[in-house]
Order: sequence, then C-alpha cells, then structure tokens
Amino acid sequence: MTRLDRLRAADPAAADLVDRMVALSIRGLPPGYSDGEFVFTRRGRRGPDGRWTAVPEGRSIRYSAIVALGVAALPEDGQRAALAGDTALDLTGHLVKRLPEVTGLGDVALICWAAAESGHGDLGLALARLAEVEDALDGPVPTVEAAWALSALAAATAAGETSGLGERLRKARGRLLAGLGEDRLYRHVIGSAPWYRAHVGCFADQVYPLQALARLHVVSGGDPEALAAAERVAAGICGVQGPQGQWWWHYDARTGEVVEGYPVYSVHQLSMAPMALLDLADAGGTSHLDAIRLGLGWMTGRPETGEELIVEELGLTWRKAAREDPRKLVRGVRAMSTAVSRGTRIGVLDRVYPPVAVDHECRPYELGWLLYAWLFEELAK
Repeated sequence: MTRLDRLRAADPAAADLVDRMVALSIRGLPPGYSDGEFVFTRRGRRGPDGRWTAVPEGRSIRYSAIVALGVAALPEDGQRAALAGDTALDLTGHLVKRLPEVTGLGDVALICWAAAESGHGDLGLALARLAEVEDALDGPVPTVEAAWALSALAAATAAGETSGLGERLRKARGRLLAGLGEDRLYRHVIGSAPWYRAHVGCFADQVYPLQALARLHVVSGGDPEALAAAERVAAGICGVQGPQGQWWWHYDARTGEVVEGYPVYSVHQLSMAPMALLDLADAGGTSHLDAIRLGLGWMTGRPETGEELIVEELGLTWRKAAREDPRKLVRGVRAMSTAVSRGTRIGVLDRVYPPVAVDHECRPYELGWLLYAWLFEELAK
C-alpha cells in the first residue's frame, strides 16, 4: 500500500485533503519559478476590494532544492506542469551548476540529495562538493543541516553511489547521534550555543534528524541505534502534540516539554511531520498514523483562527498561525525562563498575546515537501 492508501484506509477525509493539496501544490509552484530557480516567498497582499494576491519576493537555492526533491516524485507531465515546462532534472541541473558558489552545508546537502533522487549524472560532483564543505566545518553545526547531510549521503547510497561513502556515512551518523546524546529531543545546534537558548530545539530540529536516522537504518541494512534514536524523537513530539493536532514549535530538549507552542506552521501539519513519521514506519519503526491524521485535521478546523489557511485560487497555504507579539517576545522570554527553571510557563503571556494572527505568505519549500512526503514511493520505482 502507498502512503496515501494507508491514510485512506484509516481516514478517507484526510486522504481527500492530501489529494487536494497535491493538486494545489502542482498549480501553486509555477508562479514562484523563474530562470531555473524559485523565489524565497510569495507574500500575500490584500487589495482595496478585499481580495488577496501573492507577490513573489527574493530567490532561494535552498527552497529550489527542496522543490526539486518533491517534484521528482511526479510523473514527467506533472513535473512540467509544476515547473512551467521544465523537469526535476532540469531544476537539479541548474542547482548543481551553482554548487561552486554555494558554501552552506544545508544548501549543498539538499542539492546533493536532489541529485541522488532525480538521477542526475553529476551526483559525483555534488558529493565531492559536500565533502569539501564538511571538511571546512569548524564549530557548532545546525542540527537541521547535519541531518540533511546524512539524508543526502543515505540517498546517494540508495542510488548506488557507494564508492568512498562508507566512512562519510559513519562520520555523519556519529555527529547526529552525538547531537542527541542523553537528551529527550534535539537541540538547535550540535555544539555550544548561548546559555539562554542552548536547551531549546524547534520542530524542524526534530523532524529532519528523525527522517535521516530512519533512512540510515534502511540503507545500511539495519542500524538499531539509529532507529532507536529516531523512535525516541518521534515518541517525544507525538507525546506532546496539541489536542487539535498542533505540532508545536519550541521544545526543551532536555525533558521534551514544550517551551513555546506557537507559531503552528502549515508545512509541519501537511508535510514535514507526515514525511518523517512515515519514513520511520517505512523503516520498520512505530506507526504514528493517528498523530499524522490529527495534524492534517488542524488545517481544516483550528481553535486559533477561523481564517482559511488553504487558498485554492492562489495555489498556496498561508504559512502559520502565530501570536502578535513584538520581536518574538514570548519565545524569548520562555526560552530564558526555562533555562533558569525547567517547566516554567509564565502563563500570563498566553492571555496577553493570544495566537490569533495569520502569516500571509507561502514559501516554495512548503509545497515541495508536501509532494515529497506523500509521493515518495514514486521515487523508489
């Protein structure tokens, strides 16, 4: 059974929502695509008549690589529909050509990952560039980027590019497992961080390592330690999931408690949580399908706001439900207070800054991860 088949058997309405979102993603990607690269965001603008438009802003190599991963799971006609006539291989080729000027570990890893899964002929060059960037690392490494590096190497291994990757896989594995250590969840960086937020990890810091470790277990023919770490993280985030399916944002990595729940992001509900948890199940781990279903349900029925987050006419989802707090005040205060005393909430902040705001923008990676999460089986064919 495909991922969608499994979801449909458990919850037909949730599967219908995913079908709807896959179609929306294909329609919604072309307005953000230009000259072989995606914009950073499409920002909502409301006209005098009250109608919304979405204005493209900036450029992003990182988001382009994530879209390449997602679009590669579509049949060729779907790829060309999503990329204004191009294919995932075309997009990946453009990104591979940019590699000499790309210096960030995360960006290089994502391009390498896309090259592996799209079958690009220059995967070897992408792997060489990833090795150069990894060799130059000095100091703390963002957890998300360390996870992407491991996922890229796992994807290259699955693609048959095994020459010289064994030691690199072991090193990337060791770095990511060391980052978890004895904590309940992952912190934001592997290495030192400022004292007032050293204990904090965001939702992305949990999802991407969970995914990478589950995939490592598969491509290595079995890695019980990696799978156990992935299980620990999955159980941690599912154990504190909100009652309406919210995937919360900031956690105390030491205990797994929620430091600050908001914003709640559409991409977490529709794409990133399902992607990682389904990868865990595919690796032989625990199925968290009920948590996935609950998270999907938040998109169509939320306590925070009655405003629709799925905007069919623009082919996008609004980015998040958030607090209207200046300069992310609530997150900062709660990070500092829990650093001093674990479990401190300062509940008055919930009343002063309720989560009633909607962020009216949509970044291309949100649609890219949605395609990748739900159509991943197509890449394995």
